[in-house]
Amino acid sequence: MVALNYLVLALSAAATSFAAPTESIERNAEPDFELGTELVRRQDYNQDYTTGGTVSYSPSSTGYSVTFSGAADFVVGKGWTTGSTSRDITFSGSTSSSAGTVLVSLYGWSTSPLVEYYVQECYTGGSAGAGTVKGTFTSDGSTYTVYEHQQVNQPSIQGTTTFNQYISVRENQRCSGGTVTFANHVAEWSKLGMDLGTLNYQVIATEGWGSASGSSKYTVSA
Repeated sequence: MVALNYLVLALSAAATSFAAPTESIERNAEPDFELGTELVRRQDYNQDYTTGGTVSYSPSSTGYSVTFSGAADFVVGKGWTTGSTSRDITFSGSTSSSAGTVLVSLYGWSTSPLVEYYVQECYTGGSAGAGTVKGTFTSDGSTYTVYEHQQVNQPSIQGTTTFNQYISVRENQRCSGGTVTFANHVAEWSKLGMDLGTLNYQVIATEGWGSASGSSKYTVSA
């Protein structure tokens, strides 16, 4: 998972015209994927990287909790091994932060084309919104601003390469949770020429950097 501090520095633009694939995944399946069991760095999928500072991640069958202090860069999350463009994802809990940047997002990847995407719901110390503003739209009771960015020769789920990033940033934050109607974001991105391919994992993720300190705890369902 590429760090959102990289995102702020170099978010990517995609102009491919792939349509999102038809999906047969069970929409209401229980979460079956944990991102961060070994505190993997976003760009290290061998799960052998532990960030600086103190980070304590505790996954459960329905969610996760994490506490952190002086964290240089971390990401943890809970979700599904295979993402779905039609999955409505509900998360409930809280995030607090006393230092650094901390984000809570629906996060995942697609391949063919290779895309890293975020639906950012909560942020302290600054949002992930940077790059080219493509437009705004309304979903789930709030306006979202859509950005696209290009990452050049950066780590990804397919190794170091150039890929696109799509980001929706919620105006009315909801750190206590809510339901993300992901299909609305997929549809809006597509209107803007930002199409997804075959979805890889899909999680609700907490991430932080810049000596981040605080805590985060969520249940996740669909």
